[in-house]
Amino acid sequence: MSTEIIAVVNQKGGVGKTTSAVNLATAFAAVEKRTLLIDLDAQGNASTGLGFPESERVRTTYDMILGQVRLPDVIVKTGIPKLDLLPASINLSAVDVELADMSGREFVLKQQLQQALANYDYIFIDCPPSLGLLTVNALTAATAVLIPLQCEFYALEGLSHLLNTVALVQKGLNPTLSILGIALTMYDRRNRLTNEVEKDVRDCLGEQVFETVVPRNVRLSEAPSHSKPAIIYDMHCPGSRAYIFLAKEILARYTARTVAEEQAARQAAQEQATKERILQDA
Repeated sequence: MSTEIIAVVNQKGGVGKTTSAVNLATAFAAVEKRTLLIDLDAQGNASTGLGFPESERVRTTYDMILGQVRLPDVIVKTGIPKLDLLPASINLSAVDVELADMSGREFVLKQQLQQALANYDYIFIDCPPSLGLLTVNALTAATAVLIPLQCEFYALEGLSHLLNTVALVQKGLNPTLSILGIALTMYDRRNRLTNEVEKDVRDCLGEQVFETVVPRNVRLSEAPSHSKPAIIYDMHCPGSRAYIFLAKEILARYTARTVAEEQAARQAAQEQATKERILQDA
């Protein structure tokens, strides 16, 4: 199996992007998948949420992006088996300016990741809340995009902009990039607007929207202050259960895709064998 690289992207802040990246990476590690979480957000919340405050980050993704260190030198072991981290730095906020004149700057992360692919089954990238150079790097390096979407009034408008960006990256930088799915977050069934947004999103995007929804849950908000993913801080809270189910749903999509690819490969091989026999008989 080749390494799957999942960019967790939304240009709007406060939609549960980092919470999703941290808890999904933890859930994948919990089922024995070798997992790496890359923190590309200058706020560094994913790093803090896994027990690495800024004062304890010796080397960061900023140093790696600028080419000052190699990716393996930035990796740190978390307290969670099978889960490693590339911590972030506040200096990432200056990357757009510092790499402005660099040729091939959109491919820096992809090139660095080549050194790690053999060691991981899944790599999650927590992107900054913007569509700048760091996010473009993540989309260029990724095999798939996961979009956390808050159930609010402007959700579809922002989603349209993001999907246009993904399409541009597919066209010019990464033609094999796919959309893994859209995860509805901060879901509140008591709110009429939540139900309306969910209906609109599902009507527009159909099966691209995951069945699992992540509810508003105070335990999800508390967990980072204890330097733990929510599914470790309180595995039985509604938010944690939602991320566990979402992880299962994502893995099921990958399994289904793998089966389809294997069937297509077998069919192609059979058709080629049939053509060769026909040519021999002729």
